[in-house]
Amino acid sequence: MLTYSADLYKQILTLHWGYQEFRPLQEKVMQSVCGNRDTLALMPTGGGKSITFQVPVLANEGLCLVITPLISLMKDQVENLKRREIKAIAVYSGMTPDEINIAFENCLYGGYKFLYISPERLGTDLFRARVQKMNINLIAVDEAHCISQWGYDFRPSYLRIADLRDILPGVPLLALTATATPDVVDDIQEKLRFEKKNVLSTSFERKNLIYFVKETDDKQKYLLKSIEKLKGSGIVYVRSRKRAKEIAVLLKQNKFSADFYHAGLSDSERSRRQAEWKSGKTRIIVSTNAFGMGIDKPDVRFVLHIDLPDTLEEYFQEAGRAGRDGKPSWAVLLYNNSDKINLEKRIAVNFPETDLIKRIYQALGNYFQIPLGGGKDMAFDFNLATFSTTFNFNMIVVYNSLKFLQREGYLELTDDMNNPSKVHFIVNRDDLYKFQVANVHFDAFIKLLLRTYSGMFSDYTAIYEDYLASKTGISKETVYQYLIKLSKYQVINYIPQKKTSLVVYTEERLDDKNLFISKEKYRIRKENYVSKIQKVIDYASGKDRCRSEFLLDYFGEKGASPCGKCDVCRSRKQPDMEQPEFDLICGQIKNLLLQAPARREDIIDNLHLDEEKVLKVMDWLLDNDKITCLDDNKIVWQP
Repeated sequence: MLTYSADLYKQILTLHWGYQEFRPLQEKVMQSVCGNRDTLALMPTGGGKSITFQVPVLANEGLCLVITPLISLMKDQVENLKRREIKAIAVYSGMTPDEINIAFENCLYGGYKFLYISPERLGTDLFRARVQKMNINLIAVDEAHCISQWGYDFRPSYLRIADLRDILPGVPLLALTATATPDVVDDIQEKLRFEKKNVLSTSFERKNLIYFVKETDDKQKYLLKSIEKLKGSGIVYVRSRKRAKEIAVLLKQNKFSADFYHAGLSDSERSRRQAEWKSGKTRIIVSTNAFGMGIDKPDVRFVLHIDLPDTLEEYFQEAGRAGRDGKPSWAVLLYNNSDKINLEKRIAVNFPETDLIKRIYQALGNYFQIPLGGGKDMAFDFNLATFSTTFNFNMIVVYNSLKFLQREGYLELTDDMNNPSKVHFIVNRDDLYKFQVANVHFDAFIKLLLRTYSGMFSDYTAIYEDYLASKTGISKETVYQYLIKLSKYQVINYIPQKKTSLVVYTEERLDDKNLFISKEKYRIRKENYVSKIQKVIDYASGKDRCRSEFLLDYFGEKGASPCGKCDVCRSRKQPDMEQPEFDLICGQIKNLLLQAPARREDIIDNLHLDEEKVLKVMDWLLDNDKITCLDDNKIVWQP
């Protein structure tokens, strides 16, 4: 049972996170779960969701079970807790049985406070048997919108969370999400079997965030011009890994400090690029949607989307990574007519014909050599490109077919994982000493391991062969051979580095006759997807409604006031003069500048109109990117 103590909670917050005060909603959420009430917390990106379950658990006896869908995010959060000297562990598909067993043993007897687990592991017999013996004081469900088929990232494995209510009766549940429409809010509470509806939320409004949509046929030119104007650190989002690299190269060629980031990079490379961006060494990171989860950089001054996202939920979450320190920041979306065409093309790509989905499912079973009726709860290393080439399938169609099979509950496709090598000593310290005495040539290497890494007797510990090699002056291959030999002598268990995604069979392999894909569900999901795409197009192409007001209305906040700062609001803020007079002055300025660029004073002299009014119109034109001031102070009309 969790108890609430304001003073103790603040002490923990200051000790581990360095903050002096909680945000108002954080306190309300913690008081709610400590009152043993199931709670759904709607907190925008950067709102401090994790603290709402981490602090109460640290203040009380027991263990928190945290369910989250992204393995990369799970690993990041565990590492962040460990850096704060908080005991946390993760269990997900792809781990060896021995790793999983040791993780569960540590949760039972090792004083751990947080067990992060991926949703597909919830249905395994091993987990269900072990979790009943654990002192679970809270169930935290991150990315809770994944439980709703109306959400933008539905995962059937999330439906298994409700079974925990029977296994762990009386344990409160905290569901967390940054993006949920009213229908999804209701669905989350129903699917998680809340005893009583209980939603705590803060407004989704970000008063310091300026939303801006620019319609342009030359996105790269506008990107360069924007980054020249927008000062400070930023993120540029694109749709593909190739495009991320291309845009980063373009920025570097134009003397901007930039790098690219995507899930295909190695763990060490991603960590390096992320660290250099967070420290300010790199100003701009160009990325696919792989970047941002778990990133808490408060001083991001702009987030710029070159390509349209699939959903407003995705856009709102990514744009919300700007301005977490409360200072004015920009969320810029570039748009043109080809975007609308490309977005509509995604409908066909994202929804392959059902016969093709079935062919890919059977090819997958053959690829892994799984017999009919077999494979349940088994995980397989999966290379999308290799599989697609082997069976002559289009790679994008394969990916979307697997995602559809995931939504139907037949399998799970994990995100790309960069798993470092791991070592666990399987002998005790006395036996290890005897081994070192009897095998002197291993002594120095074993001492190096023990000096460099801790915790290897109680758990699998990540190691880096490159680093060990650099410390000793020996080759990486020699380090690898030492580890292999120690493993053969049964001194350690050694799991070499692996970079892959996984396919996890959540049901046994079925034949075509029993592989049921509901035509009605297919139709509903397709219609839902089309509806979400249309909302993105409406947002990008609209010129009559405040951007913030549009987004807030989408997430159920009715009657919001115009922000007064977005491109739509700014376009309405014409100088205080009659419309015909404004149009006359604007037209004359345009005609003059289309002939040749001119300085501000030359424009005033040539127009022979009221100087103060001409200046007001020019200021408005500058604010709305109708005109631009060049380095030589000459003004040009923007085509």
